[in-house]
Amino acid sequence: MNHTPLSFNLDITAPTAKRVPVVTKIHGDELVDDYAWLREKQNPKVLSYLNAENTYFEAAMEPTKELQAKLYEEMLGRIKEDDQSVPYPKNGWLYYHRTVKGQSYPIRCRKKNNRSKEFVLLDQNELAVGKAFYSIGALEVSPDNKLLAYTTDETGYRQYKLHVKNLETGAVTENLMERVDSVEWAADSKTLFVIQEHEVTKRSFQLFRLTLGESEPVLVMQEDDSLFDLYLTKTQDEKYLVFGGHSKEENDVYVLETETPNAEPKLIFARKPKERFSLEHNADRFYVRTDKDAKNFRIISTPVSAPDQWTEVVPHDPQVRINNFLVLKDHIVLGDRQNGLPGIRVVDLKSGEIQRLQFKDAAYSVSIGANAEFETSKLRYTYSSAVKPLETIELDLETGKKKILKRTETPGFDSKQYRTERVWVTAKDGCKVPMGLVYRKDLKKKAMPTLLYAYGSYGMSATFGFSPNIISLLDRGFIYAVGQIRGGGDMGEEWYDAGKMANKMNTFTDFIACADFLVKSKRTDRKKLAIMGGSAGGLLVGAVVNLRPNLCKAALAMVPFVDVINTMLDETLPLTTSEFNEWGNPKIEEQYRWIRAYSPYENIRNVSYPTMLVVTSLNDSQVSYHEPAKYVAKMRAVRSDDTPVLFKCRMDGGHGGASGRYDYLKDVAMQYAFTLTALETV
Repeated sequence: MNHTPLSFNLDITAPTAKRVPVVTKIHGDELVDDYAWLREKQNPKVLSYLNAENTYFEAAMEPTKELQAKLYEEMLGRIKEDDQSVPYPKNGWLYYHRTVKGQSYPIRCRKKNNRSKEFVLLDQNELAVGKAFYSIGALEVSPDNKLLAYTTDETGYRQYKLHVKNLETGAVTENLMERVDSVEWAADSKTLFVIQEHEVTKRSFQLFRLTLGESEPVLVMQEDDSLFDLYLTKTQDEKYLVFGGHSKEENDVYVLETETPNAEPKLIFARKPKERFSLEHNADRFYVRTDKDAKNFRIISTPVSAPDQWTEVVPHDPQVRINNFLVLKDHIVLGDRQNGLPGIRVVDLKSGEIQRLQFKDAAYSVSIGANAEFETSKLRYTYSSAVKPLETIELDLETGKKKILKRTETPGFDSKQYRTERVWVTAKDGCKVPMGLVYRKDLKKKAMPTLLYAYGSYGMSATFGFSPNIISLLDRGFIYAVGQIRGGGDMGEEWYDAGKMANKMNTFTDFIACADFLVKSKRTDRKKLAIMGGSAGGLLVGAVVNLRPNLCKAALAMVPFVDVINTMLDETLPLTTSEFNEWGNPKIEEQYRWIRAYSPYENIRNVSYPTMLVVTSLNDSQVSYHEPAKYVAKMRAVRSDDTPVLFKCRMDGGHGGASGRYDYLKDVAMQYAFTLTALETV
């Protein structure tokens, strides 16, 4: 394809942040932070600086405006704008959401059957009128089907307010509680259990019982250990509320029968080091997923009356990690991961037989879908691959028959033109790391532009699902690669452990090995390689370009966690204390040394770096805007070359970016336009 050559507009000067040195003395080191003042969110000088960065960004990207518009139209053209999800049954109703052309948000609906009149639960488009950002969190219909509890965030800070809508009259009781996390109904349809966050740290630390129209919320539980957050769920059969405190490595489990919301909670599993439990219920037994004596988890059952009497249901398998499970009346469904790929197993509770579903693609994504009923033999799951749009499939667990309920329409896409491939990369220490690739079949596959993505933290696994957006790169001759690096859960819990705490450096060297493989196999070369990651994946990008500045031509860091030491030293910031078990606590010297070796902000050097795009949001509660702002200021000041470092700060939006689907596509178009321009492929 012929493209008009593009370059960034660099005729203007990038903003320069003033230096106000702040010295931190720790474990014999002196860390000088010249840009700590950028944390002062209410300081007019900070907002002025961020606005100047946005002005510079827009000017630098001006030559790409036409390309951005073209990419946006391409991606929009692959979406069916008027669409509807597959309705799923729950408590006598069919629930679904639909989208309307020109409207940014989904409309949540229900109907009694496929032929009956539609009832709109919430039209997010109406609620979002006049608001730059609008997100719905919890969405729970009462057991009597008459009330809807839902939470909303209007800033992107993920600070949700609780509302209850009367579905018969349409009346809404607003702002029942602030800073709401999880919400569940008791069986009486008037009692809500609500988890509330701490007003400063955002740690989920209090569980309340809220009786509508009667009284102030009653505190049921408070979690005082700063390493722990509270969680709240309900069993699939809706007989029990399940809650307790959890950290990255352990939790306790309390239950409360939904029929008796005022009763005292019952402790089922006490908190013990390195033991995790998640609980479901069926008849007179609890079914439990646990890693006690089972690194990759197993399923056990216990009598409700004697939870210490364990019976093995699905034994531990060191090669297969059980990620989640669904308990139905006659079956247990397991979502697991084996050899880096997701899977589904079905356990017949009558016979004990275990069956694994089979999938043919080299790399794919499969997950248990919307299954809201308990007494059913029908399982919903979704399946896609990098070359196959999402399918919603219903499996009859009694007969084994499958029915495709929906294939997502992708106008203009022909799957026969694309290919997926899975390769194994040898890491620095000899470990074999899987990586997935997708590209056009007519690609010559030699020195082609490539975008390499990875995450590699929190035990989260890479996915190989379908993205209609990435087609715009593939059709321009790109290879898109996803590394399943250590720190993720792709190959089980040991894979996760091998990329966190003292072992975190493996995450970065694995990613470097993936990039080197792409170059050494002549699929690409350094000047045509871009790397990308977001959040903890942005930490990955920041660490990698310090370790190997010549690894690639362009680097994209989205909402990047790059100021690790300063953030982990500040226990007033959201997430800090709960993540001591992920990164380490820098107040402990050994753990400080781990972090000091890779923290992107401290390790910027006077060398040549790739062309960089860094994106953040002013109201991001997970990675504060000042981390990437400080990082960009220091990167420009310290690096030895004048290769562009572009920085965009969304003045509305949150960790996930824009809330509306059209604004989201514009963001992706901007990222792709940057990549194409930086790699000089347009």
